[in-house]
Amino acid sequence: MKIVLAPMEGVVDHLMRDMLTRVGGFDLCITEFIRVVEQTLPAKTFYRYCPELLNGAVTPAGVPVRVQLLGQHPQWLAENAVRAVELGSPGIDLNFGCPAKTVNKSKGGAVLLKEPETLYQIIKAVRDAVPKDQPVSAKIRLGFDDTSLALENADAITQAGADLLTIHARTKVDGYRPPAYWEWIAKIKQVTDIPIIANGEIWSAEDAILCQQRSGCQDLMLGRGALAMPNLAQTIKQNHAPMSWEQTKELLVSYSGYEIYSDKGRYYPNRIKQWFNYLKRQYPEAETMFVELRKLKHADDIVQMLTA
Repeated sequence: MKIVLAPMEGVVDHLMRDMLTRVGGFDLCITEFIRVVEQTLPAKTFYRYCPELLNGAVTPAGVPVRVQLLGQHPQWLAENAVRAVELGSPGIDLNFGCPAKTVNKSKGGAVLLKEPETLYQIIKAVRDAVPKDQPVSAKIRLGFDDTSLALENADAITQAGADLLTIHARTKVDGYRPPAYWEWIAKIKQVTDIPIIANGEIWSAEDAILCQQRSGCQDLMLGRGALAMPNLAQTIKQNHAPMSWEQTKELLVSYSGYEIYSDKGRYYPNRIKQWFNYLKRQYPEAETMFVELRKLKHADDIVQMLTA
């Protein structure tokens, strides 16, 4: 079984990847998406989203990090995929799952699930451009409005030469509302022979087992669940007990040090509050603390509360 840390825009940056991979259990990380329009992006853009490229494309814990691109133009995505691999990314991931309205309005992300032929053209262009020994993976949802094109989309991606497919088991319209329709992944597995990673609504080791049973997939991608329980990957792979609140508080303090002194320090109050929104699901103590935390606007005040 392999477990991948999901890309989560504005939440899972290189600092969060560092922290979660130090906790352990992950085999691969995917970056937040890099938006590609009609240009080949400069190296500094790739380094901003994936500073691990300057360290062999691995986190300090040694977990590989793959660059993810989002766009709609096959040629430009192919050229930027080549650039990412040249800079050290171990393969390339393509985002066809982002549900954000601003992204979809500019014809990126999940809206392309309405166009199987476009999916095919993008993946084929990237696969033809990137060296054969570098994997090309894609992430999709079950569809945009519904699941009517789910099988056709998966077949298009397979025929175009993708090496791996991650499926978030909901449509764009479903958003992040439970449940996740893991059984649909099993249906998709019947029309493709490439490896599939299951994603969506995995909050516990029990959820992971159920997902594996219903989807027919052994490999999983974790996103929000890993933020709610930082050692979720270890509870799934190594049967570890969930991390205690005291252990999680220590992580929060460590993360605070990372964020405050990074180039993104001004975003720290919002980021820590975002993280608490997920922690509340697993830890009653987080919900209690969040009542006070939400009132605080300055990093020093937040850290003082965490260390009290």
